[in-house]
Amino acid sequence: MLDQIALRAELADHYDLAPSTEIASANADLYARMERVVSPPDWAIFAPYVAAINRLKKERDAVILAHNYMTPEIYHGIADVVGDSLQLAIEATKVEAQVIVQCGVHFMAETSKILNPAKTVLIPDMEAGCSLAESITAEGIAEMRRQYPGAPVVSYVNTTAEVKAASDICCTSSNAAQIVAAQESDTVIMTPDKYLAQNVAKQVPQKRVVWWDGACIVHERFTAQDLRDFRSYSPDTRIIAHPECPPDVVAEADFSGSTSGIIDYVTRERPGKAMLVTECSMASNISDALPEVDFVGPCNMCPYMKKITLEKVLWSLHSMEGAVEVDEAVAARARVAVQRMIDLSARLAG
Repeated sequence: MLDQIALRAELADHYDLAPSTEIASANADLYARMERVVSPPDWAIFAPYVAAINRLKKERDAVILAHNYMTPEIYHGIADVVGDSLQLAIEATKVEAQVIVQCGVHFMAETSKILNPAKTVLIPDMEAGCSLAESITAEGIAEMRRQYPGAPVVSYVNTTAEVKAASDICCTSSNAAQIVAAQESDTVIMTPDKYLAQNVAKQVPQKRVVWWDGACIVHERFTAQDLRDFRSYSPDTRIIAHPECPPDVVAEADFSGSTSGIIDYVTRERPGKAMLVTECSMASNISDALPEVDFVGPCNMCPYMKKITLEKVLWSLHSMEGAVEVDEAVAARARVAVQRMIDLSARLAG
């Protein structure tokens, strides 16, 4: 666990991190991407950290990969690459910098390390885990293989390196249906998200999809009644759900897709009102780019994603602590599963 008091004292010795309207003004181009959701006083607080991090990235030969669930000051202020799990995995293979800072959760940093074994991969908080990733183990994969002999295992990238290593191929929410449909076996095992698997099963009826009993703490909290109630209250709102939500929730939505799919849909359709049934930062991060869209309704916060802050990112680059390591034997097997996903996705897209 990070010692926040010692961390702040050390950073204060090296950087001027006091709120600054001057630094805020000097970085007005970055603020323009988030001013709809970040107040000027908050930007004056964030700007010194943003400026320090962006300077330090150059000194460390570092690149920041940030998931779509990061807060706006990270997503717009310091990230070099943003996207969903598939996009970040693909971009991780193209990184030329020697240091990768993963603004996301631990399994994402592991994936970057698996794909870049010779590079330093940092995560600003080692405790940024994932309830979904923690719900499945390599032993669980073996158990599923015993239940369904010969069936390929398609594991969500929201898993540990050990689970990826025990799987045949990985998937993300944006390519899961295509990955499953491309498997030669009639029966396909999906782990660990039962709701994603059930939603995929509806999209790929030619396959018998069986699943592990795991779920995301953010998305499983939404209910179909929530959506019905909100639609009754605001019938002109476009409801857009992530496929990690329960199937009856997805059925109530107007559209379902990965985080990148959600962004593409809202950007293309530009509804007057939109309710994003996913993690809260999604709407915040695309709000300024879509001023004609009124983002309304409930969302759920991911406590793991929110462990990543500007202060912790600055500390990771300053101290070079928080390096993620993966046993090479495990990484080699996991790399096969991840690369199969990337290669198959590229073929299907082509």
